[in-house]
Amino acid sequence: MKRILCFNKIALPLLVVLFVSCGKSFTDLAPISNANTNNFYKTEADFESGITAAMNTLYGVYAPEGPVSYTGELMGDNATLYIIAGAQADKHAFRDYAIQTPNTMVYAFWRQFYSALFAVNTVLDKLPAATQLDVEYKRVAEAEMRFLRGLYYFNMARLWGGVPLVTKAVAAQEAYSILRSSEAEVYNLVKADLQYAVDNLPVSANVKLVGRPTKGAAQTVLGEVYLTLGDKQAAASNLLEVYNSGQYALQSTFAGVWGPTVKNTKEAVFEIQYAANAATGTHSPYHQFFFPNVNALGFSGVGMNQVTDDLYNEYESGDPRRDITIALGYQSGATFLQQKHFQKWAHPNAAINGTTLLANNDFMVYRFADVLLMLTEATGDVQYMNQVRSRVGLPLWGTAGYPVSKYGTVALALEHEARMELAGEFKRWFLLKRLNRAIPVLTAKGKPVTEEKLVLPIPDIVRLQNSQITQNTGY
Repeated sequence: MKRILCFNKIALPLLVVLFVSCGKSFTDLAPISNANTNNFYKTEADFESGITAAMNTLYGVYAPEGPVSYTGELMGDNATLYIIAGAQADKHAFRDYAIQTPNTMVYAFWRQFYSALFAVNTVLDKLPAATQLDVEYKRVAEAEMRFLRGLYYFNMARLWGGVPLVTKAVAAQEAYSILRSSEAEVYNLVKADLQYAVDNLPVSANVKLVGRPTKGAAQTVLGEVYLTLGDKQAAASNLLEVYNSGQYALQSTFAGVWGPTVKNTKEAVFEIQYAANAATGTHSPYHQFFFPNVNALGFSGVGMNQVTDDLYNEYESGDPRRDITIALGYQSGATFLQQKHFQKWAHPNAAINGTTLLANNDFMVYRFADVLLMLTEATGDVQYMNQVRSRVGLPLWGTAGYPVSKYGTVALALEHEARMELAGEFKRWFLLKRLNRAIPVLTAKGKPVTEEKLVLPIPDIVRLQNSQITQNTGY
């Protein structure tokens, strides 16, 4: 049976209610309208609205200018910035490893995560007392919310190390007293939440609720968590269950992974869905934001994550992924102007509303190619990585024709293959960090990286509101 693992496209009314007029705490966790939630969460319909609001926070966390994009690509070697809309200096600082504690983007990302966690924790807080819900519904709903909480704290631990652990929807005044937990304590919560999700989420998504996380999604995230922690045995155990579940498969071609009508294939493990719709605001933003900062095609490109020559030049001769992943430039009237940019999320001939491109492309947070590459990372077995290479017709590791002179170990081959396969998908920096390769790789390419700069600073505003919150070393 075909497995669908993706994120449902939904309107945002409750999200607006929850997050408008936030309190002044550093975590922005308690909206003034918080009291209204006490009378809201009674029926299954109420909880569906709350879960919808929590799931909608994925749109921000994985946005093209969200925290995972800025770090996962821009702090690596796949992407750069030229001219970009907004606060130039604060954005270029990610590329240049020049981030300072007042950086407005870092604070925006901090607030974004804690606002998302408020939505998640609100549902979790209300579930135990919801007497109108049956036991099975409550169990799965808790697992869905703990999946999101585990995913978000995993990202926060990778960005900041230890952070304040908030596991309930606290009032503004309470937030001031919450200090940073250690990185180990954050990861303990991440593992507990994701393991609960693994144990309680369904194997297959409910076709009426497309977009909810399932067991395979939770196991995939948990596998990456264990890789990040250096526990390859636990990582392999989770990832092999995904591999052997029969729920997933690679698309037959790499081109078949992409396109505005390619949705919810068996390659998708966790997918955020979009629709080319101006009224609900759920159109896909990736192509417009990754397009150069020009208006040559009738929409306003933003200029985020422009492709480096270094990435383009690493593709092997004959690798079809290069030209599917990267556009060399754009047509401006009769002139073709060169500026490499990601085109995995291109929607040719999409409607334009004003200067906004109404693209229809989904965004896969995790796909089966991730699972295969992480399995080689966890086990050292090249059979999984070779499946990714086989799809694009390249010589397999261990056979004649493989560029062994460049990638002479399984570890280097895996690092190369993941870069080529997942370019632009917010993975590169995190992979380099967990392989202990970020400093040697990036310093060789002129980035002033140090161990201390592999985490972001705690925002100044956070520490002004509570001076007992410690700063990361080096800031």
